[in-house]
Amino acid sequence: MSLRSRLLAGLVLTTVAVPAASQSPTRPLSLEEALMLARPASEPIGLARAAVTRAHGEQYRAHSELFPQLTGSASYSRLIKSQFEGLASRDSSTGPAKPTSCSRFFPDPALPIGARVDSLEKSLECVSALDPFGNLGGLPFGRANTYNLGLSLSQTVFSGGRVRGQIRAADAARRSADIGLTAADAELTLTVVQTYFDAALADQLATIARSSLDQADSTLRQTELQRAVGVTPEFEVLRARVTRDNQRAAAIQRESNRDLAYLRLKQLLDLPSGQPLDLTTALNDSALARTPSLAPLLAGIPDTASEHRAPVRQAGEAVRAQEGLSRVARSQNRPAVALTSAYSRVAYPGSGLPSWSQFLTNWSVALGLSVPIFMGGRITGDKLVASANLDEAKLRLRQTAELAELDARSSLRQLQTAQEALRASEGTAEQAERAYRIAEVRFSEGISTQTELLDARLALAVARGNRAQASRDAQIARVRMALLPQLPLTGTGDPTQSSPSSRTTQRPAAQGQAPATTGTGFP
Repeated sequence: MSLRSRLLAGLVLTTVAVPAASQSPTRPLSLEEALMLARPASEPIGLARAAVTRAHGEQYRAHSELFPQLTGSASYSRLIKSQFEGLASRDSSTGPAKPTSCSRFFPDPALPIGARVDSLEKSLECVSALDPFGNLGGLPFGRANTYNLGLSLSQTVFSGGRVRGQIRAADAARRSADIGLTAADAELTLTVVQTYFDAALADQLATIARSSLDQADSTLRQTELQRAVGVTPEFEVLRARVTRDNQRAAAIQRESNRDLAYLRLKQLLDLPSGQPLDLTTALNDSALARTPSLAPLLAGIPDTASEHRAPVRQAGEAVRAQEGLSRVARSQNRPAVALTSAYSRVAYPGSGLPSWSQFLTNWSVALGLSVPIFMGGRITGDKLVASANLDEAKLRLRQTAELAELDARSSLRQLQTAQEALRASEGTAEQAERAYRIAEVRFSEGISTQTELLDARLALAVARGNRAQASRDAQIARVRMALLPQLPLTGTGDPTQSSPSSRTTQRPAAQGQAPATTGTGFP
């Protein structure tokens, strides 16, 4: 072999080997693994957890008003220029000498009352004679440095029911958020099961379409051979070729649907879009029983009671929250009593940091009462709004209970229909397979027409597709029925969505839509 030939051969091998090496290996994926991967990657679950955290914070905020509120403070201020500076200098430059201390005039408690009164009068005369800006260093007037250390305490004694109302509303919101997290988890489970089986169904339908294409191609080759020996007219060849081409278009469409279904599954699980997947959980009756996280759910009896549904329970919590807020609105007409106390230590050193002995103490305690006298109609408006919100919450609760009962009956009917369709499809695919084999032999022996063969092929494709579709519908209906108490309402709208304490997340429409996977449409 020449050098040129060896180089060309090496280039061809390199070109073929590079795509094969760069292609990602196929990843096996079971339904149980898909359920485990979906939770960390789910945005609705993250939003529901954030709602629980927010409701927990609101609980802390509401309960905090039952306890004393204690705050500390520390401050330092430096006086740049004082209004007392001119007065101090003017008084010191004019007038007779003034005493520097008045301590000897302060009354002794051991003296008689008359002597103490005389001593107190002399001390007042001495204080008035002193320079207030020069010798009274302990007073704050005109001091350059001021240090203040303080504690303030406040305690609500009576609020007319406001605090209890806020606590009741916050507790109801927390319970509603917990229900929302449970509902989001159940909805994610149903979405994963539906998306996984949609991909499995799309895979089966693509396989059925490819098998029908191979059968149509085989029929075309037989027809062309019969035409070559003069047994079959040209019309039969044209008919077989058109059938084969139509089936090729159907197979391409099914493969495209399969790729989209796999892409939706990868996006839901946060997997690389270019990585091939091998779905290891087969689409059959035992698929759910072999899934550990779903088997306990399916083993129990379905709960169809409307009062156990998550939207109904959330609507009930919304009523309790509005009752608490209505109590808050009514409390505005009642007096409020609060106990406050302020303790501070202040010092006015001439320079530097003060010692603890230089700090002076201020301590006050107050009991305050506030009563609304005229608010311009604001309180009346708040009460009307709270009353309307409460009436609306009660109506939504009744409406949600009615829709939950309807949704439960609809889900139960869907499960029964899917199970009946699955039983009806049992054995049909095998019978259609046998009928096609017989028709194929009859056609190859020349004792039947191409029309009979095409009819048998169409019946086989429809039977296979219907069997796969029925199996998918039955599995999803079973999972939905098992998760029914935690799932939101579907098909009729969830009236709790506009409620303040209801869930704020919804499943994306793209995750809730099944691909076009009907068993019909095969040529």
